[in-house]
Amino acid sequence: MPEYSLAGRQDMGNSKIMIMDDGIADAGERNSGVLLGLPSGRLSRRSFLFGSAAGLGALGLAGCATSDDMIRAEAAKWYALKPNEKFPIPAVDVSKIDPKYFRQIVRYESKEAPGTILIDPRNRFVYRIEGDGTATRYGANVGRDGFLWSGKAYVGRKAEWPTWTPPKEMIARQPEAAKYASGMPGGLENPLGARVLYLYKNGVYTVFTIYSTSDPETLGTAVTSGCTGLLSQDMIDLYSRTPIKTKVVMLPS
Repeated sequence: MPEYSLAGRQDMGNSKIMIMDDGIADAGERNSGVLLGLPSGRLSRRSFLFGSAAGLGALGLAGCATSDDMIRAEAAKWYALKPNEKFPIPAVDVSKIDPKYFRQIVRYESKEAPGTILIDPRNRFVYRIEGDGTATRYGANVGRDGFLWSGKAYVGRKAEWPTWTPPKEMIARQPEAAKYASGMPGGLENPLGARVLYLYKNGVYTVFTIYSTSDPETLGTAVTSGCTGLLSQDMIDLYSRTPIKTKVVMLPS
């Protein structure tokens, strides 16, 4: 049963076009861990022991609220409005998210180097290896049936508020995307969102990305054509810690 904590980095626009074309921790358990902004240590779903006078007050509060309520309240701080972006990113309605998809630190044994990104399409998670037997885990949306892939790639390019150009294959399947064949400027309506990591293999762009999504209800679903979406606030965190040439591994589904 893994230990976890919500990752404390404070680092969405309303996309109308979904990108349709383009050693492992327990993925489902959430039974012990540390809430955002609280000291490290174990935390059960039934008791909150903070070891201080302030903790006694929190225990009183716990009698009036469930652990999920407290987790959501803390998570709301990290998924808040980001007003200083080029296009201010709205706060996320965390009530629409299963708490297991909140950004958090989990136990994750891996032989991959720190900084490596692993995508787990089966469980709808993205992991960033931290190098001390842990990883930062992000909830994700992934490729739907018929568009799944696996193997190794790397970040060949990255961009903030990128232009989106639909692939020819997408235009063939979805003719309404043809009006953006010359590119859709960055912004809240752009399907790639605030940040994007472009995945390459052998010097060639694979057409797959890790991108920002504005729709929390897509987390945990298979809706894209091979790309992987994170909430904008999570994508900004991952983007800030991911240099060019970072290894990316897509696990089998």
